[in-house]
Amino acid sequence: MPDILTTALATDGLIWLVIAVFIAGLVRGFAGFGSAMIIMPVASSVLTPVEAVVFVITAELIGPLPNALAAWREGTPREVGRLAFGAVLALPFGVWALSSMDATLFGWAVSIAVIILLILTVSGWRLKGELTKPLTVTAGAIGGFMTGFAGIPGPPVIMLYMASRLPVSVIRANFLLYLVVLDLMLFPLLWALGLMNWPIAFLGLLVGIPNLVANMLGARLFDPSAERVFRIVAYLVIAASAIIGLPLWKG
Repeated sequence: MPDILTTALATDGLIWLVIAVFIAGLVRGFAGFGSAMIIMPVASSVLTPVEAVVFVITAELIGPLPNALAAWREGTPREVGRLAFGAVLALPFGVWALSSMDATLFGWAVSIAVIILLILTVSGWRLKGELTKPLTVTAGAIGGFMTGFAGIPGPPVIMLYMASRLPVSVIRANFLLYLVVLDLMLFPLLWALGLMNWPIAFLGLLVGIPNLVANMLGARLFDPSAERVFRIVAYLVIAASAIIGLPLWKG
């Protein structure tokens, strides 16, 4: 067995990582977002900060791709381009913050951030105003920084779009495209900065297979009439993931 495979399969907490990635794939396939908020707290509880981010981006690299073409047709790629532009500006600063973060502090930061963002989302708090170009770029930049720092790109954009009058299908498509673009940007950046952990990246690609299946199943489940029930389940899963990821359980 190749050394990289042996090392990858010997990762602590492997079964929990696989379960988190599969559930996250279902959520992302259905809603277009929320997967990183499920995976990151679990990943940060068993991996170093950089390893956790590497794992998330590689685990989610191929999963959403089958849904990307439909998202391109249903979404507004020009808006996604503005989000991506903002992300490009802020992503390196997030990666810099990640590279200097203590592992325990990182675990607390990720779990607490997820809990706060979940509370804001569930409570109905949203960024107000029209989807102007500066506001869209700013939301993308905040998401880009959060991607580099904690592997959680979605919440600023979620809160922006939920305040809009766009149809649910368009919002979902834009989320999906934006997250795919961020993953594709972050991977080479980590590589170029010498932060890529190849055994963890290989593990992420391996569990990307069940993530791919889960994304396809989640897309089949997408039904605007059932959205409320699914969101409640997704919120509960995200909350459980954040609680499980607290460094408190490490003693």
